[in-house]
Amino acid sequence: MKFFIKTFGCRVNQVESQALLENFSRRGWEQTSHFEQADLCLLNTCTVTHQADKDVEKQIRQILRRNPSARLVLTGCYAEAHQERVRQLFPQAQIVGKYALGKELFGAEDLCWTVSGHEGHSRAFIKIQDGCDCFCSYCIVPFARPDKRSKPLADVLQEIEVLEQKGFSEVVLTGINIGNYLCPQTGADLAALCRQIAQMPGRFRIRFSSIELQTVTDGIIECMATRPDRFCNYFHLPLQAGCDKVLKDMNRHYDTSAYRAKVQLLRQRVPGISVFADVIAGFPTETEADFEQTYSFIDSLHLAGLHVFSYSPRPKTKAALLPQLAPEEIKRRADRLRVLDKQLRAEFAASLVGSRQEVFIESFREGQLKGVTSNFQPVWLSGAPEGAKGLVLAQIEQAQDGVCQGRWLESL
Repeated sequence: MKFFIKTFGCRVNQVESQALLENFSRRGWEQTSHFEQADLCLLNTCTVTHQADKDVEKQIRQILRRNPSARLVLTGCYAEAHQERVRQLFPQAQIVGKYALGKELFGAEDLCWTVSGHEGHSRAFIKIQDGCDCFCSYCIVPFARPDKRSKPLADVLQEIEVLEQKGFSEVVLTGINIGNYLCPQTGADLAALCRQIAQMPGRFRIRFSSIELQTVTDGIIECMATRPDRFCNYFHLPLQAGCDKVLKDMNRHYDTSAYRAKVQLLRQRVPGISVFADVIAGFPTETEADFEQTYSFIDSLHLAGLHVFSYSPRPKTKAALLPQLAPEEIKRRADRLRVLDKQLRAEFAASLVGSRQEVFIESFREGQLKGVTSNFQPVWLSGAPEGAKGLVLAQIEQAQDGVCQGRWLESL
């Protein structure tokens, strides 16, 4: 039997697909990259934007047209949030929730979503948490993943141990809202998990995926400050708007002063830390003056980079019921923020020139190693011996257009 998996969207989906791939393989199924050849096609879907919906529906139509005899299974956020639409448009498709996949596909009651590697990636990802109930007014995710669950602490530690023994020297902890991690067996929070990870043997480092501002506790910061070799000096803190009025309309649970204070605290406690942010351009209630506040606020913080989203109305959300801005105005604002993003990345890269950095090797191309520093700065390295991989020490010699050029010093 042959199976085809297509993953849309975030790192959580990618980890889940890897876990499914390993479950299929253990049961003797053969993976194919061509859905036309598959007996079972599984789409792990995303619905964070209107474009994500279109991408999923395009893939569904292709499969139904070119391999109509295959069993088509849809899981993930699009499938969960738009069940009525799926049943109307694609009655041949089977919708299966993430936590029902084990029973539906393999006859097992549940899947632990544990991975022993990550196909096609040099770093590994561990899903430690699922679900969100924040209900930001623009976000459809709580409608697709409302139930908060966390992986037992012992399972997370064992998963890290297996990955480290397999040679993964950078492991990313990911989830829908990882700051809400709470071990179902012991009640340990993310800070407690980090303290356990800090005590583990081996030469590897931990990177956090996106984490909400309010959940970055003193305990987490303390672990980062005391074990810079174990925890990357990097945070991706979603901002979404740099205007308090818009943040309130978005139902975000902080204001700009709290965000600024947290960034300042992180810079005081964790040397060399980089802070990246998500920002949404064109939220329905965002006036031109509000946008200028957002732009100025971000510029004043000297962040290391941005992930810019053009606002996209999502069904079921409160913001979708509001009068919407013109698409060309949303694009104009997003374009300005993306120019600012390039400026911020260039400035951060330039600030590292002359420093020594631990670099995680991602690939080897054209006689050079491509890697990323602990604070998530892309680096090209020269002078490395053939076969160098994992973590290496490098001297950063120059920077251009947000990318650093460095010289390999030694493997770590």
